[in-house]
Amino acid sequence: MSRNPVTGPLCGLRILDLTRLLPGPLGTMLMADMGAEVLKIENPNSPDYVRMFPPHINGESVNYLAYNRSKKSVLLDYTTEEGRNAFLKLIDTADVLVEQFRPGQLDRLGLGYEAVHARNPQLIYVSVTGYGQTGPYAHLAGHDLNYLGLSGVLSLTGEPDQPPVIPGVQLADIAGGSYGCVMATLAAVYARQQTGEGQHVDVSMTDCVMPLLSVAYAMFAGTGIVPEQGRMPLSGGQPNYGVYRCRDEIDPDSGNAVFRYVALGTLEPKFWQKFCAVMNRPDWPGFMLPQSSDEADQYRRQIQALISERTQSEWVQLGIEYDLLITPILTLDQLANDPHLHARRMIIAQQHPVAGPVAAVGVPIKFSATPAHPAWPAPVLGADTADVLGEPTA
Repeated sequence: MSRNPVTGPLCGLRILDLTRLLPGPLGTMLMADMGAEVLKIENPNSPDYVRMFPPHINGESVNYLAYNRSKKSVLLDYTTEEGRNAFLKLIDTADVLVEQFRPGQLDRLGLGYEAVHARNPQLIYVSVTGYGQTGPYAHLAGHDLNYLGLSGVLSLTGEPDQPPVIPGVQLADIAGGSYGCVMATLAAVYARQQTGEGQHVDVSMTDCVMPLLSVAYAMFAGTGIVPEQGRMPLSGGQPNYGVYRCRDEIDPDSGNAVFRYVALGTLEPKFWQKFCAVMNRPDWPGFMLPQSSDEADQYRRQIQALISERTQSEWVQLGIEYDLLITPILTLDQLANDPHLHARRMIIAQQHPVAGPVAAVGVPIKFSATPAHPAWPAPVLGADTADVLGEPTA
């Protein structure tokens, strides 16, 4: 059965996806959700090994399902002469190729940028790697944690005088790799409209995560003082901008105490003053400018005592009523029930032919004229090979 995108701003764009694991696959999935025809090409001898990552539902990895919806799955051994010839025929029809191998690996197969550019000069060739195509680290292996460490981002996470804390999500993989992949592809597509030529785009996850340092590095550049983790204004330094624990609630099912938190984001003076007025704390406006870390800790304890007087739901309602910049810190099991996230369709469900109903994160960007949405669940391995190639090619 032929599957083709029918809506989205990228309809008409054909992308060959050679990526594996998280960064590239999520980036190409975002473009597939936006209407691009994405052919996920896997070698039958070594398919995307995220397929092996648990947990599984009826044999299908939930991780694979999460990063590969709206794509077509093609099995093709491009390391053989026959498979390479079939792949080059796809190159003739493609707008973009996205790959995530170490530099030089596809060159050795005769599928590097120079080879495919000679065949299709309009092709955009996007290479997503940890450290980029050049530099002394270019050929080294790495993972999200390595890129965060090298970029300086990891040095700013956590509490004062404690070791850096590993973020709960893959910042370099996603902010650097996935979003970098999308940004690189679309910028190169626009450039091709002006020049008629494709190009090689070098996406380094380390490089692309470094703009997350923009505020912190500006402070360092302006003062010469290296920022301390947990002491910067936007990462714990200001008591009026932080995370606080609410009054414990009792879970109706288990009868156990449930710990909930809220984010207090009253950064600007006008919002903090309003919070102080609503809370009847006329002596608190000065809390936003503590003179020392000890004073900041003292103010933070007083705010924590106040927050502990109400449950999370009570604080959320109060925040909405008075526009106090108070939001719940939701756990993943709460996301689908949040009215705003529900209205924005940010948690969706799809019916997979093998795994059954699968919940996932929705499409983050909304288009008024060319709506983007998940076209179909992640395909089973090789489901579109015959349709794309005309016949299965090993």
